[in-house]
Amino acid sequence: MVTIDDVRRLTADLPRSYEAIVRDRVKFRVGRIVYLAFSRDEQLMGFGFPKEERAALVADEPEKFLLPKQRDLRYNWAVVRLAAVDEAELRELVLDAWRMVVPKRVAAEHLGD
Repeated sequence: MVTIDDVRRLTADLPRSYEAIVRDRVKFRVGRIVYLAFSRDEQLMGFGFPKEERAALVADEPEKFLLPKQRDLRYNWAVVRLAAVDEAELRELVLDAWRMVVPKRVAAEHLGD
């Protein structure tokens, strides 16, 4: 099972990314934009994800992915159960969420795209 510490390792060298505590919850940001957020028990991770694709994501793997809370449906956001993903999938979710919030040039330079 992956944990928040795995996420910390993945985000440690991402340009412009930093960790913040907001209302006793860990969030990862670029500037003021949150791209990852954890539930208080650190079992769920919200992540940046295109809202037009999230219904299909949740429908395809409902044991792994959830829709965000009603108030967050307006955002590009989805939620994953950390117990249901491995490190490779976690890495993909983290990098894709980060890529959504940094300038394309920054992502390309860091990822070698």
